[in-house]
Amino acid sequence: MIRTLAVALALATTLPVLAQDAPPEMSPEMSAEQATMMQAYQQAGTPGPQHAGLAKTAGTYDLAIKSWMSPDAPPTSESGTATRSMILGDRVMVEEVEATMHGQPFTGHGMTGYDNVTGKYWSTWNDSMSTGVMVNEGTCDEQGACSFTGSWNDPVSKQEVDARMTTKWTSPTVEVFEMYGPGPDGKEYKMMEMTYTKR
Repeated sequence: MIRTLAVALALATTLPVLAQDAPPEMSPEMSAEQATMMQAYQQAGTPGPQHAGLAKTAGTYDLAIKSWMSPDAPPTSESGTATRSMILGDRVMVEEVEATMHGQPFTGHGMTGYDNVTGKYWSTWNDSMSTGVMVNEGTCDEQGACSFTGSWNDPVSKQEVDARMTTKWTSPTVEVFEMYGPGPDGKEYKMMEMTYTKR
């Protein structure tokens, strides 16, 4: 499978270049299988309306952050900023966060994209309170409301912990992110709420 992938990637990147540079009588001819493979990879790598939707959220945001340490505890309220921008030819959105979390300086780095092959959105998250990565997958509707599921590795139990995240736009410039995870009794509770207000 790895060999097939390598050949397909080579064909997808090399053959179009060769075809452009070579005279018509010297252009390499692809087999039907090679042409099908190249078309599939080109379609998989072409940004679509989902990527355009992500691009619309680019900009700088003020953050209002609420965190709950346990289901019955009052939330802590903190603030920060987030900057979103598109990379890789408008295929992936990057989010950089600068904030205060639990009274400590906090930085975070997230990426969000849409996989043309699976038909699902994906996201990753790293921050200054961990050396691990959180990987999520989900769906979004036409209004930009999304639901993701993912997991992280708990430093105490050393076990994988499942989480659920939702986002929704309450106005053209305000997005609300909520994160849910298991409480001490194993039941889901809201761990975090971040309100993004676009400048």
